Amino acid sequence: MSQEAAITSFKKFQESWIDQLRNHMNHLRSAQNHHRNSATGDEERLREAVERVMEHFREYHRAKWATTEKDVIGVMATPWASALERSLHWVGGWRPTTLFHLVYTESSILFESRILDILRGFRTGDLSDLSPSQFRTVSELQCETVKEENAITEELSEWQDDASDLVLGTSSDPDQRIRRLAEIVHRTDDLRLRTITRVVELLSPLQQAEFLIAAAELRTGVAGWGTSHD
Repeated sequence: MSQEAAITSFKKFQESWIDQLRNHMNHLRSAQNHHRNSATGDEERLREAVERVMEHFREYHRAKWATTEKDVIGVMATPWASALERSLHWVGGWRPTTLFHLVYTESSILFESRILDILRGFRTGDLSDLSPSQFRTVSELQCETVKEENAITEELSEWQDDASDLVLGTSSDPDQRIRRLAEIVHRTDDLRLRTITRVVELLSPLQQAEFLIAAAELRTGVAGWGTSHD
């Protein structure tokens, strides 16, 4: 498959993937509502819905990794994204630390909306009910992720400093330079997937559902808003 064909194929995959993500979110919301309204709480159904969403994210990264192997420059250009999305990108995609801001924001919003129940001693079990241990783990994970982001940014900056050799045609091994860029992109996407996986793992099933719904709404919302304004 040619580089152009690989990017075109991934663009089609991306469009289909977003549509499927919306369907997965509807299923997750249904499982979430069933869990809340059930006298015993159908946690297994909720876990299955969460796992379905996580597998959808893993599928996206597998497809992107395969495309990166064929045309890393095209992947960095993200021609499938809107101008708005590209303005928010870091190394061809979203910043992993965005997920921590999402956790804090959703937790704060839900806490304020359910403050009376919380003051009465009712446990909501959602993101407004994060334990001190969970907050501590989120904070520690955020610090680790920031360090990895900074290291990747520095590595990409070094690659860009040396990129003049590619432009001028004076590089002794241009293929090696391109492979190095692909390694940086692979490392970045690995961090993205590891981060969302680790955040989900430290949450309860109900919290996982709320977090993934918020993450998906952010993803699809930015994509939709950007497309309508291009």
